[in-house]
Amino acid sequence: MTYLSADRASGPTRRTTLTGLVGGAGALLAAGCSASPATAPTARRTARAYASASDPTPGVMTLFKDPAYNFNGLFALGGSGYGASEVGEVLTAVNTINKAGLSAQTYTETFKKLGDQLRKPPGSGKPGTETTRFRALRAAQYYAQALFFVLGSDTPGSEEELYKAGRGSWDAFCERCDPVPVTARIPYGKTPLPVWFFRPDSSGERRPTVILTNGSDGQNVDMWTYGVAAALQRGWNALVYDGPGQGQLLFVDQVVFTPRWETVVTPIVDWLTARPDVDTGRIALTGLSMAGDLAPRAAAFEHRIAALVAMPGVLSPWLGFPPEIREILTPDKEKTNDLWNKEVVPELPPSAAATMKKRIEPFSVPAMLAAREGKMFTDFHTPATLIKSLDITDVVGRIKMPTLVLDYDFEQFYPGQPRQLFDKLTAPKDYVKLTAATGAQLHCSPMAPQQHCEVVFDWLQEKLSGS
Repeated sequence: MTYLSADRASGPTRRTTLTGLVGGAGALLAAGCSASPATAPTARRTARAYASASDPTPGVMTLFKDPAYNFNGLFALGGSGYGASEVGEVLTAVNTINKAGLSAQTYTETFKKLGDQLRKPPGSGKPGTETTRFRALRAAQYYAQALFFVLGSDTPGSEEELYKAGRGSWDAFCERCDPVPVTARIPYGKTPLPVWFFRPDSSGERRPTVILTNGSDGQNVDMWTYGVAAALQRGWNALVYDGPGQGQLLFVDQVVFTPRWETVVTPIVDWLTARPDVDTGRIALTGLSMAGDLAPRAAAFEHRIAALVAMPGVLSPWLGFPPEIREILTPDKEKTNDLWNKEVVPELPPSAAATMKKRIEPFSVPAMLAAREGKMFTDFHTPATLIKSLDITDVVGRIKMPTLVLDYDFEQFYPGQPRQLFDKLTAPKDYVKLTAATGAQLHCSPMAPQQHCEVVFDWLQEKLSGS
């Protein structure tokens, strides 16, 4: 890992919307990355697939030959350190998928079956509470794996059902925690935000608290791996929530992302500050993957946040799309959609089409509903304009609290953006790059979430220890 404080930082140095259209290899890189500007081919208005690099997963364990599936599978494997998967279960699933022939169908079927198995009692003996609890957590992980690729399977219409299976597993896990997390529905427009507030114990002691913000395609189980478990181990409270474009609000309530993420975080801070077990001077906010854009946006306007972590730093999620896709968007909606429907969609191979559906659904309810019917959305202009509006370049200067910006060796989704965000910050700031030397490379360090949490919480404890 490399570490720079604001005093030592100099010179330029880089998830979650698209990866680059990966040709016959099948889909766009997992949670959606793109070719960097330096390596992208000459833009042309086609759906020609391309890879972001000759080796899109440098130095990582190979579970699947397709980098999209491989990257997603690494998150399942990495979750084992916090009980959110089992190495043997994941590798057995990988072998089953590879033997059957890797596809969205075999991937979805295999991980859903594993989730279903874990929601049932084990074959021998009566399971105790802890056994049932962590079987439910692992089931949530495996349902999330299946959910990610279901739109490319033979049963795209099962997306909501699959989400609910994962959510049911998450809730079953939470119900068996000690203490049970406080649940609430915090007002947000017409659709309240579901929250889960975890505490180390039920003493009522005022404690530092971290608000954990997910990206554009993560599930609650990811927040356990990337923050809740580590927070509880260190005596912190941790709050998990579904915002617009995420979890329940997307898959059930059909509410898409908003560029004004402060309208999401502020009511959460209001709720926390009313609690006697929250140290209101030590409320931190983290953002994982595309939330490396959302959390800084919120922190630019919500100044009760005492410390901010962007994992990684993201200025513009729109730049995570390939240039061939970005150039389609014009101010003219009719022209844009004409290009999309007549020149792009007919050339999309099935794997790329499935990933475009996945990447766009958090920004368009019509696109999500069409995808569930096995159809491609026809209005590209509206969701593309929304994604472009997530750019936070002009508000970064309003951030006042200490900020940690993470970067990763071989960051494949937002190359260059973490350092660009860091350079624009005027608040007290630190920059840390997690590296391949310790297996923490790639977007969000999928193979090293424990290292990831060590960096984040050591920094948070240092910055907020005297608050």
